[in-house]
Amino acid sequence: MGRYQDVFNALNRAAMIPFFVIGDPDRQTSLDMVKTALDAGADILELGIPFTDPVADGPTIQKADIRALKAGMTPRKALAFVAEVAAYKPVPIGLLVYYNPVYRYGTEAFFRDFKQAGGTSILIADLSIDDADEVAPLARAAGLETVFMATPNCPDARLRQIIEHTTGFIYTVSLLGTTGQRNTLSQRAKPLINRLKALTALPVCVGFGISSPDHARQVADDGADGVIIGSRIVKMIEDNLDDKEKMRREIDAFIRQTLTTLENKA
Repeated sequence: MGRYQDVFNALNRAAMIPFFVIGDPDRQTSLDMVKTALDAGADILELGIPFTDPVADGPTIQKADIRALKAGMTPRKALAFVAEVAAYKPVPIGLLVYYNPVYRYGTEAFFRDFKQAGGTSILIADLSIDDADEVAPLARAAGLETVFMATPNCPDARLRQIIEHTTGFIYTVSLLGTTGQRNTLSQRAKPLINRLKALTALPVCVGFGISSPDHARQVADDGADGVIIGSRIVKMIEDNLDDKEKMRREIDAFIRQTLTTLENKA
């Protein structure tokens, strides 16, 4: 049984999974905000290595990538960041990364070093499931769990292909398009969750467009094992660049409120 499954089995609710861009807006502030989320009770972390062309991400996370890169963040420094987070609190840490930095680092070496830093899983956002055979065995050989994305327009045959290569959880995309805040939640998540649950016992976590505690509860009520919230949290960083204490308070309050809402779900 993997680390994710251990967490999901221990919870009587959906897991709260915040996403941060490593090094946004600078290394120390980024580390402080991740620690704030952990202190507030986040169950799992999803961390992103900043990249110059994040095709799956909307404007909020694109700007976070730019801030982090300008502040000097690199893949090697990001792995050292992961090690510091893992030493702070032993929660599962998933990494969302684009393939170019992994390839340039050396795929096997990257997976090995991420695992040694305390990482749990790898999701390569721009890697098609058709190319999974190139990297998934290397990730598993390094001791990492693999995560792949499923979208609402995936036919069942493709979902089975995704399931075959996944050992961590299915990252279930609630809508078509890029990441970003939404005022209303897509209604396409529930049918996809139901389809996945009929095909696999793997945990199903939902992301993209989840912007409030009520959104998180709706997704949990739809059957998700975990809720991934990225752009909403990253926007709190963007909006408070000149007031780090307000940034910390807002992230702390949002995580706690979301957890309370998940615990009180229908």
